[in-house]
Amino acid sequence: MEFSVKSGTPEKQRSGCLVAGVFESRKLSDEAAQIDEVSNGALASILRRGDLDGKLGQTLLLHNLPNLPSERVLLVGCGKEKEFNDARYREVTTRAVSALKDTGASEVTSYLTELDIKGRDIAWKVRQAVEVTEAALYRFEQMKSKPGNSRRALKRVILAVPKRSDLGTGERAIREAQAISAGVKLARDLGNLPGNVCTPTYLADQAVELGKRFNLTVTVLDEEQMRSLGMGALLSVSRGSRQPPKFIILDYRGGKDGDAPIALVGKGLTFDAGGISIKPAANMDEMKYDMCGGASVLGTMQAVAELKLPLNVIGLVPSSENLPDGNANKPGDIVKSMSGQTIEVLNTDAEGRLILCDALTYAERYKPVAVVDIATLTGACVVALGHHASGLMSNNDQLARELLAAGKYTYDRAWQLPLWDEYQKQLDSNFADMANVGGRDGGAITAASFLARYTKNFKWAHLDIAGTAWKTGREKGATGRPVPLLTQYLINQTEHVDDEPAA
Repeated sequence: MEFSVKSGTPEKQRSGCLVAGVFESRKLSDEAAQIDEVSNGALASILRRGDLDGKLGQTLLLHNLPNLPSERVLLVGCGKEKEFNDARYREVTTRAVSALKDTGASEVTSYLTELDIKGRDIAWKVRQAVEVTEAALYRFEQMKSKPGNSRRALKRVILAVPKRSDLGTGERAIREAQAISAGVKLARDLGNLPGNVCTPTYLADQAVELGKRFNLTVTVLDEEQMRSLGMGALLSVSRGSRQPPKFIILDYRGGKDGDAPIALVGKGLTFDAGGISIKPAANMDEMKYDMCGGASVLGTMQAVAELKLPLNVIGLVPSSENLPDGNANKPGDIVKSMSGQTIEVLNTDAEGRLILCDALTYAERYKPVAVVDIATLTGACVVALGHHASGLMSNNDQLARELLAAGKYTYDRAWQLPLWDEYQKQLDSNFADMANVGGRDGGAITAASFLARYTKNFKWAHLDIAGTAWKTGREKGATGRPVPLLTQYLINQTEHVDDEPAA
């Protein structure tokens, strides 16, 4: 998809379709009012007939309005004007794209970017428009013998900006949005692939290809190398699978030599049956998404490299399967992690923390300025926060604030949960240094508390994306979250901004 920005009033645009907003009670937006004026009141006349009253998400496609050089006009309902906000802007943009997919318009000019949103500037609106459009047009058809109906005439989207002085800002916003969208697409594609295709080896191969395309240094450790490093926790999980585990290292050096990197650590469980503590059969197919943390690291690394951000970033993806087998972890087994700490495995389905703890210990060798791990770690986080926000826990308040601000800006939101010492008691074991589970109460927090035992020597945050990494039901599929949050966090580090970016 080609995106560009343009300054100019709608009645002068020659386009396949103009897109403008209408608020409830048939109130035309400023841009729709300009179209109405030049077309001798055609919009007002049509609205009076009751075809559209401006309710959120309504669409009405009009053809050949008088005195207008554009072939079509798409009106989109924006709801109540006083309630128009970030979420509604994203929704009306999605509805507009969905309506346009079924038309013959190859080029559209959208004036939704000129709608007023409290606290949001043109850079934010342009960037969101691009990201939302790309997400709405995404299809996963790689595994189908015959792709579905792919009538997509839409090839170019022009986004309106109020002033010529906004063109440079808009072009920069498009570049950032396209890099983030490409990273999101990579993460979604990897997540949507089935477990018999996207194995640890396949994930490692994709990382190597990514390195070749974007000049990243990629190293893949095999089972023997992990054993020599003492990664007993990670290797205990992979014992039940015929697929060999991989430890993937991506190294991006856009900063100065010697600058401490930021490390991203993503859980790469390419399929999780739960091991001996086997999961229920219903919906177990969705456990192919248990590598979405690792996929988000690959997607973020691609976005960072494409944007050529001036900082150093390390991506670590421990990857394995978790299956029942005669050699698999058994409840009650005790394993030794790379840190030397021992773990009593009370539940083999709490395996993500076992592979992550060794990866977090490995990250320490880079002397990172900060470490963020990303994992579809607990169903408890879904119970606590649903599917709208990722769970965030951290041993550093500033790092937590920076991640929360990045999530708020990108609408890839997170919510902070406590990480108090009192939760550590739930991990006590009579037989090892710790247990790998702490019971039902506060399950998302005790999982993070387990990881916190391996992060005492650096600033660290944990993102539990179990509720946000994929959708179930009719819209089933990977979301690519939290690539936008992570990329924005890294962009902010290059600008030395701790709070929400100001444009």
